[in-house]
This record gives sequence, C-alpha cells and structure tokens, in this order.
Amino acid sequence: MVHSTWGDWFVRDEVEAANVDGLSIWYLGCNGYILRTEETTLYLDPYFGDGSPPRTIRMIPVPMDAADATMCDAVFVTHEHIDHMHPPSYGPLVEDLDANVYAPNEAFENPAYDGDLRVSETDRNVVSPGDDISIGDLDIHVRSANDPDSAEPVSYVVEHESGTFFAPGDSRPADAFYEIGDEFDIDLGVLAHGTTGNIYHTEDGETYVTDWYNDGAQVAEAVNALSLDRFAPVHWDVWRGVEADPKALRKYLSSYEYPRVFETIRIGDRLTLDRPGVIRPKSIREH
Repeated sequence: MVHSTWGDWFVRDEVEAANVDGLSIWYLGCNGYILRTEETTLYLDPYFGDGSPPRTIRMIPVPMDAADATMCDAVFVTHEHIDHMHPPSYGPLVEDLDANVYAPNEAFENPAYDGDLRVSETDRNVVSPGDDISIGDLDIHVRSANDPDSAEPVSYVVEHESGTFFAPGDSRPADAFYEIGDEFDIDLGVLAHGTTGNIYHTEDGETYVTDWYNDGAQVAEAVNALSLDRFAPVHWDVWRGVEADPKALRKYLSSYEYPRVFETIRIGDRLTLDRPGVIRPKSIREH
C-alpha cells in the first residue's frame, strides 16, 4: 500500500496540469521519473514505497499515490529490484489507466517482491537490449546496462523531437555506454550516485557494508563515455546509510570534458530537454 505524504497536489497540479512544450521530466525520487509531452505520458521506474525498515530506511517523502494519476500511456522498468519493479507503485496505472508495463524478463519472472505483480500477461511487454519502441510521440530505445546487483538490467534512451533523455537504472559504467554515446546525441542523462555505507540485514541481525551505486570516479567514467552534455545525479538521498553529497560530485567532475551542465535535482523537480535549469514545484516558487 502506498501512503503519499504529499497528498495528490503534486501529480494533479504540478505534473498533469502543466503546460508542456517538448519533453518534460519530473523526478519522483529514488530513480523514478514521469516523462510528459503534449500527447504522451510515461512512468519510468516509479517507486512510492516506504523501503523495508530497518534494512532500508526511506529518507525522502513519498510524492504521490499512482491511484491519483489520470494520465499514463506506459510504464518502463529497468530491472527487478523492488525500488524499480514495485507493483503497489505502478499497479493503479495498469489497472485504472490501461497502461502496459515494459520490463526485462527477469523483472516479471523473478522480481524482488513477494506478491501479485498486478499486470496481466497481455499487458506485459518483455524488453531486451536492441529493442526500439514507439509510444505516442516518444521513441524508446532499450540498450544494455551494467548493474552487478541485478540479473538482467537495461537502460533506456528516450528520443523526442525536442531532445534525448538517458536513464540506465542503477548501472555502473558499462562498455555499452561508449556505443550508446556514439549512437545517440544525449541532451540529458541521469546516473545513480551513492556512497559506501552500512545496511542492516534482518535475516541474521548483522550490519554489512553496502556499495550499491556509483561513486565519483564511476560517475565521471560513465558521463564521459556517454558524452553527456547535461547530467543530474539521482538516488543519492533516498536510503539512510548510503547517502551522498552531489555538491562534492560537482567539484569532482569539473576537470572532465563532460558534463557541460550539472543539475542538482530533488524530489518533485522538473527538467526540460530544450534548455538547462531546474524548475522547482510551483507551490515553492510562488510562496
């Protein structure tokens, strides 16, 4: 069950009521996004769960309940982990709005979730690297990723006439990133950034050192392999114990050719492909 700490104002007033020109991307926290054009709405890795305390303790608010959404054409998932393939988060989008789910086979067959997937066989679309999919006015290209904690991760390149967006889930640097950087002129890309920290394991009552996401050196390698003109680190603030500081990452990247633009985003922020800059929620800007 999802408990939105923001009620329904974010999805109602910020996302669905927005006038969009080109492709806009709202950051949902963790590694989730809403992508909207004038005619198409996609959810990518939506996660509105509470974590699994005390193992993973969520440090940021839950911005919405998917049951309050009225616009969604499809849901895309990068891999099988619960904070990416989370049925309570995408379920209402499938059941109420007839959205199909696109995900690797492993995410459907072996999700890190004990319960009903809430998506019928007819609404499941298995993706693999090399696939190209069109949803409305968006072209989604499935490419490889490198997440050593996942059995079958993929990345997504989303093309629109206004620009190109890249989201690789929790991937570390990958040989495929050089190929992706050559194949596409990416205007904006995101990467999971974190630090080595301690995670409590309920199974044996012990705490273990955890290294889930990219450190500064890995971010620099991936950003430059992809030739990302504009880059935003994500996932750095969600779990207690593996939090990171994006300000330090900005300094770390300053000696590299890429990125040309560094964006620091927080949950609820909006980015547009055709121009740099972070658009904060309207309620914050106007008060």
